[in-house]
Amino acid sequence: MNNKEILTSYVYKLVASLYQAGVKDVVVSPGSRSTPLAYAFAHTKEFTMYRQVDERSAAFLALGIAKASGQPVVLVCTSGTAAANYFPAIVEAKLARIPLIVLTADRPHELREVGAPQAIAQPNLYGHQVKWAVDFPIPDDFPNTLPFVERHIARAVAIAKTAPAGPVHVNVPFREPLMIDLQEQLPVVSFKESMAQEFRPHEHAMNMLESVIEHAKKGILIIGELPQDTDLKVVWNFIRHLRWPVFVESLSHLRGNVPDDCNDFVIDQYDALLKNETFKRVVAPDTVIRFGAQPVSKSFLQFLTKVQPSIYLVVDEDPMFRDSLAITTHHIQAVIGNWLDDVQIATVNMDEAYAQIWIEANCMATQHVKTYVQQESDEGALTAILFEHLPEHSNLFASNSMPIRDVDTFFQKTEKDVRVYANRGANGIDGVVSTAIGTQLATKRDSYLLIGDLALLHDSNGLIATRYQHCEMTIVVMNNNGGGIFSYLSQATVEDHYEELFGTPSGLQFEDLAKMYDAQYEVVHSKQDFIKVLDAPKKKPLCIIEVITNRANNVQSHRRLWNSISKELDEKW
Repeated sequence: MNNKEILTSYVYKLVASLYQAGVKDVVVSPGSRSTPLAYAFAHTKEFTMYRQVDERSAAFLALGIAKASGQPVVLVCTSGTAAANYFPAIVEAKLARIPLIVLTADRPHELREVGAPQAIAQPNLYGHQVKWAVDFPIPDDFPNTLPFVERHIARAVAIAKTAPAGPVHVNVPFREPLMIDLQEQLPVVSFKESMAQEFRPHEHAMNMLESVIEHAKKGILIIGELPQDTDLKVVWNFIRHLRWPVFVESLSHLRGNVPDDCNDFVIDQYDALLKNETFKRVVAPDTVIRFGAQPVSKSFLQFLTKVQPSIYLVVDEDPMFRDSLAITTHHIQAVIGNWLDDVQIATVNMDEAYAQIWIEANCMATQHVKTYVQQESDEGALTAILFEHLPEHSNLFASNSMPIRDVDTFFQKTEKDVRVYANRGANGIDGVVSTAIGTQLATKRDSYLLIGDLALLHDSNGLIATRYQHCEMTIVVMNNNGGGIFSYLSQATVEDHYEELFGTPSGLQFEDLAKMYDAQYEVVHSKQDFIKVLDAPKKKPLCIIEVITNRANNVQSHRRLWNSISKELDEKW
């Protein structure tokens, strides 16, 4: 075979192996060294290809697709700093357990570390932030090269998908010339399938879980963010039989589609309730069971740290279970699944009055929030109005900093089918726009992004993706001219240098950004205007609603809400 035939066989064997392993989505950024891969994916009808020219945004776009679909997504880029720009999203994917297959094209071995252009040290570039990394051989006609490609791609996909899911890195060197013959059909792959083990508790773990439930007198169940393919019907059935107070994270997808017979036990106002010292003493649990990731709520985490329950049982698919509080007493390594139906639940020792305290307090706090939304016009009230207007079968993506915290407080349990997403692996504000677009592309649902002005500026390049693929997205940007989250922290008590270091006002608005991307643009200064805009039919697929707010007023209003709830708690308990 000549060089072109060798390169073509190599690349198409790689692509066919990915398809054989079940991968269907690929995000490609333009570049010269990745030409063979880009051509092969573009010409292969079996894949859905997405394009994004900014590699940092491209990686977060792939993250969003994988986050929403629960399936691995391939990333393709050229050599050099293009690969380095993937790093923030790879960090997020590792901590958030999102499967990514990162394919970085590279210079051949003879051009590494000799001063060649666009050549950096790419093998093991991502260090501990990927589950596995491999440096592929150069395309050649050696008999074992293509079998190596097949089996290492199978390994890469299996490792990315196996719980806990995460990113893997495949570095692929190419020599020039880089052109391939375009083929209509993928070649046959000899390696057929890699089957993962089901993570199910063994008999001892099941007995221990049943014993913990049986002996609990004051128990609470925490449901954090779960893998996207979790069967929520199984979780609801467990809640239905357990009849404990259940603290449902907004990212668990359990604040939406709440069954009537589970509604009373779903506690969604725990963040506000646990700011009160008296109430915390009254409701201290002896037993806590947690499924999924740790909660967002800082007050809840502080409560658990102080209480130090005698039993704190975590069900997590990773032996490196998540426990930043250092309070876990028992860990069961398992993926939430049908085995929950086999748990024998006996609640004879459970204090029914304990559950009733939580239910009553949650109803009280909910009423305070409703009154607050009617009376106030700060970001909290405005986000609550947005949540009320979310249509059936829609997505809400929340940026980090204030938006996710307002979701935690103001997104109340509902019968509507609304799914909430956020990047809570590393909790950064980078890549939020791109990740949100990715979740929309994967689900094809009406999608809303709640974001602050700094986070939107941080990933404004993410909007480039809307020029290459159709995206239905409404972006609600809360523009308080700076970093609102810092107003709630101790830094805000020191006036010296606060604005220049933490407030960081830019004085920018987003009308021109909307024009650049041919987006519908609306700016609102009042609650009434916001409601009017949300009620009006959308005119374009991409819509930016800029809501002008005030950082100082937001802090004062939030604290008034928390104080009103705390006052009634003191009076009652």
